[in-house]
Amino acid sequence: MTTGPIGVFDSGYGGLTVLKEIKTALPGYDYIYLGDNARAPYGSRSFDAIYHYTLQCVEWFFKQGCPLVILACNTASAKALRSIQQLNLPKIDPSKRVLGVIRPTSEIIGNYTHTNKIGVLGTAGTVQSLSYLIEIEKFFPEIKVYQQACPMWVPLVENNEYNSGGADYFIKKYLDHLLSQSNEIDTILLACTHYPLLIDKIKAYLPSGISIVSQGEIVAKSLVNYLDRHPEIEKNCTRNGHSVFFTTDAAEDFVQKATIFYGSPIHAEHLAL
Repeated sequence: MTTGPIGVFDSGYGGLTVLKEIKTALPGYDYIYLGDNARAPYGSRSFDAIYHYTLQCVEWFFKQGCPLVILACNTASAKALRSIQQLNLPKIDPSKRVLGVIRPTSEIIGNYTHTNKIGVLGTAGTVQSLSYLIEIEKFFPEIKVYQQACPMWVPLVENNEYNSGGADYFIKKYLDHLLSQSNEIDTILLACTHYPLLIDKIKAYLPSGISIVSQGEIVAKSLVNYLDRHPEIEKNCTRNGHSVFFTTDAAEDFVQKATIFYGSPIHAEHLAL
């Protein structure tokens, strides 16, 4: 059994919003973050490409000694997680674990709605996978889920245009498309870890009374619970309070943009996969 840090993976920067919440909830542990920025965004890529990229990154985390990897990316969770868990983990190392962000969100999203009508905003890949419809129905079969892909939102965030006037058009456009599906939607899930940076503008274009749910805190609480329930995994997660960051693209660019998501300066290294 190897011991090592908890791995946190995202196709780019968005997973930093999840890591920030995880570190708040579990500050003593060690973490490795990897953003696959060179091949981002994942949202418009095929199932096979996302599966291949995600598996490659998960295998890299395992080589660093990580006993547990969190896919802090909705698209990777939707299109790669199940295959990795069922097909690859038993062959690579059955003692290790890979978790995603969709299931913990689906387990509690029904607690936010009074009308049993929920809207899901995500990348094209997440929406097309139907993962949220499938998972939410397992826990809350009475809930009707409406989805809307927002292909322009990630580029707006990653190009630091999320506070610009130009962002308003695309934010209003996708919200209008979602709300046109039902006037009873009272809860909207931001099913992409980039979207919390757009929350002020999202609120500005939503009717009052609609709850907005972000995933960072939900995933962090779920991880605390998971480690409590799985001491055989928790004991292999090292505790020195260290965090290191890697990107498959230019480290300088990553460091410059990462502060937007993480909330504090970081140092990152380039990783050639």
